[in-house]
Amino acid sequence: MSRLMDPARKPEALDSPLVGRVIKRASKANVWVYRRTNGRVGGTWRIGSGFRKPVPVCLLEHTGRRTGLTRTTPLLFLRDGSRIVLVASQGGRATDPIWHRNLQANPDAVVQVRGERIPVRAHTASPSERAELWPRLLDLYADFATYQAWTDREIPVVVLEPR
Repeated sequence: MSRLMDPARKPEALDSPLVGRVIKRASKANVWVYRRTNGRVGGTWRIGSGFRKPVPVCLLEHTGRRTGLTRTTPLLFLRDGSRIVLVASQGGRATDPIWHRNLQANPDAVVQVRGERIPVRAHTASPSERAELWPRLLDLYADFATYQAWTDREIPVVVLEPR
């Protein structure tokens, strides 16, 4: 296991404001290219455990809870029948990602998977739902276990149901 992904060694800089800015800029670039290629470029994550086992990426359009503006966030996802399952890990940072807080305030959203746009309603998985989904999410992207070890919060699992 690399030092970077060692659960016992959370990178000290992970919670710095600079990391948040880098994530925001990289996300904007990913959204731009994903939209222009219908996910042919930017539609898979190949970092960390995704290097050998690429993970699908979707675009989540959600409404800002304070601004009311539409925001778009690229996220790893798991298909569960007609549902889309997301992990609000934020790479193991100490706080829930903004997109998760936005969905709690306004659960109606749109998810784009490749060229398909799907209106959805979000909910945070119940403890029993999370227990059922979490092993499948770890199989999808093993680094979620490391992220959980790096933070004191229980990382929320978010379920998007088609509307």
